[in-house]
Amino acid sequence: MTEPSPEPLRPDPLQDATLDRAALRVLAHPTRLALLDRLRQQGPATVRQLATHFDLDSGAASYHLRRLAAGGLIEEEAERGTKRDRWWRARHRTSFHDPGATRPEDAADSRAYVRSVVLAYAESLRRAADEVVPALPDEWFAAAMFGDYTVRVAPDELDAMKGELVAVIERYRTRPSEAPGAADVSVRLQAFPLAGGEEGDAPVGAKHRDAAMDAGGREG
Repeated sequence: MTEPSPEPLRPDPLQDATLDRAALRVLAHPTRLALLDRLRQQGPATVRQLATHFDLDSGAASYHLRRLAAGGLIEEEAERGTKRDRWWRARHRTSFHDPGATRPEDAADSRAYVRSVVLAYAESLRRAADEVVPALPDEWFAAAMFGDYTVRVAPDELDAMKGELVAVIERYRTRPSEAPGAADVSVRLQAFPLAGGEEGDAPVGAKHRDAAMDAGGREG
């Protein structure tokens, strides 16, 4: 059984990708994030399967997948492919990006990537509202959570709280349940200052973890 990392906000080099400048630019597009998320959550898929799932033209889906491959985030499963269908698989469990460690020359790419993450999250939640919530069995509906909390903290306090919350999630993720009826569940966290705060409030320049691997219909 895998033990949780003592530093849950740091990537596991054997399973996770630390995004470089090229990867940030590739992922500065919500559609590519969604495609990557789908491959990480549900395993390898063909271009046609992905195009159908996301209501994309096959040519557009192929283009975005090639960009993801060029960024080192996915790879082709040549042994499963045919002349008509190319199979693609994700190369990593999770992507990591720390804006606090970003070089000044990469700052614009960092913000473009995070903006893309937020837009991709919004779209996946819209899909969850239309497809997941209406179909949830009663037991799962009662246990699910879509919550929104406001807390007043300084940047260093938010960073500490984030580490504590991620540590709890990591403990459950590295010790998957074997109980009857267990299923993959998405747990997503966002923490950012509200617009229109008091004069002098500053945006938080904290570490950002792309939870594409964990993205889905549960937020807390």
